[in-house]
Amino acid sequence: MEQRSIQDQLTTALLGQSFSSSSQDTVLLDEYKRLVEGYVDIDHSIAVLSDFQANRSYIYVGSFGQHFGLSCGHIVIESAFEECIFDKVHPDDLTERHILELSYFEHQKSLLPSERKKYSTISRIRASNAEGEYSYINHRTIYLKSQPNDSVWLALCIYAPSVDLFPRPGIDGKIVNRETGETISFEQYRNYSQQVLSRREVEILNLIAKGMGSKEIAAQLHIAVYTVRRHRQNILRKMQVSNTAEAVKTGLAIGIII
Repeated sequence: MEQRSIQDQLTTALLGQSFSSSSQDTVLLDEYKRLVEGYVDIDHSIAVLSDFQANRSYIYVGSFGQHFGLSCGHIVIESAFEECIFDKVHPDDLTERHILELSYFEHQKSLLPSERKKYSTISRIRASNAEGEYSYINHRTIYLKSQPNDSVWLALCIYAPSVDLFPRPGIDGKIVNRETGETISFEQYRNYSQQVLSRREVEILNLIAKGMGSKEIAAQLHIAVYTVRRHRQNILRKMQVSNTAEAVKTGLAIGIII
């Protein structure tokens, strides 16, 4: 449930943009398709070119595709999200990956359009191979093209082997300036995730995580119990979860519970 709600937020953010079609869209899309296909031919990775306006993806599979049991070549799917690969990713890592992209999306909106292509995400996630065994792979997301009205139109996700196989918690997610090498670590990019809840709601969610009930929270914050309960309902609604246990789990994942 928690992973799906985060993915729903990502889907709404990206597909719910206001798009503005151009006569050059087909030409530009074909150009990017050729570039991505050529990259995979050299890199042997898996690359997914997503068109958020059309809600469609072009998946190019290099020899690394055998990790997922995929044959080399390319396929087109009628979704901007590559569920056929997401299904192979460890659920906890997929949640963090979606949170990282939500933060990346918010970060992109804070930049001038001319600065956006400099940034990408990078993370290390667990994905199951053809035998169902998890191993670490590298994942990157790059927003390639925005439209004149600043909506994100084309994105590229790259899946490749990882040389870092040492087990540790989390996905080591970062937003990277590919021009300077500067990174925005989890401690920084989680600030974008905090925009989901108000300051008071974050405060109450942290107290819920400590095991406090509504009456205890009301006494500590010097507010009415009714107000606490209203905040709790707002937290569930905004985080798109069905109970406070899921809200706490999501809050821990996105870094707003400390």
